[in-house]
Amino acid sequence: MKKITTTFLGIILIGGAFAQTTKNSPSTHPATSAKPSTGKPSTSKTVLSAFKNNKDSASYALGVRIAQNLQSQSFGKLDVTMLQKGLGDAMQNKALALPEAVLDKCIGVYQQNANAEKSLKTKAEGKKFLEENAKRKGVITTKSGLQYEIIKAGADSVKPALTDKVKCHYHGTLINGTVFDSSVDRGEPASFSVNGVIAGWTEALQLMTVGSKWKLYIPSELAYGDRQTGPSIAPGSTLIFTVEILEIEK
Repeated sequence: MKKITTTFLGIILIGGAFAQTTKNSPSTHPATSAKPSTGKPSTSKTVLSAFKNNKDSASYALGVRIAQNLQSQSFGKLDVTMLQKGLGDAMQNKALALPEAVLDKCIGVYQQNANAEKSLKTKAEGKKFLEENAKRKGVITTKSGLQYEIIKAGADSVKPALTDKVKCHYHGTLINGTVFDSSVDRGEPASFSVNGVIAGWTEALQLMTVGSKWKLYIPSELAYGDRQTGPSIAPGSTLIFTVEILEIEK
């Protein structure tokens, strides 16, 4: 499954980061800092003394990373005993308790059910927010349910077409203010195909003119729906974006 593959790709990248950190370090243990000695006992060494060797500490650390990634993808309520059994059977090449052919289906059904359950609460919060937001002066609601307000009107009259590619600055948050993505914070604009983004963006970009800056309020059905997206965007989330179109790329 793509999401599971992504999880373990993240773990591989974490391992790569450890390798880069320790390549030039005098210590062979990845969790040992190369900071100058202060004469005080090293906290990391004290913690590591609880493990017999690097194999033990690495095994534990990998278990923590797997759990953190699973929790970010709606798998936080899994049966830990069964999870450990699955890991053990696969790692030790034992006969599996489930046929290989149904593994991905079992994961998919669980994730869909978990996302649907989480989505009910999040959607209700988003609906209440949008109902109140629609009453504010300057907020426009389209037939689809997309809401927007114009922060700056562009001097250009040209609007992007569905097949165009645009360069934008944007800042994305949840309704509670949590920032989940921002080209503004990175200090570098991003380019998107108008038809290659979430539905709320696709609709808004075709209404905007080059040089304009809008604030978008996107209900979940025009965003990521019932999917968990990254660690911050829960299923059913209403999203808020400030978007500025810098140019239509040729």
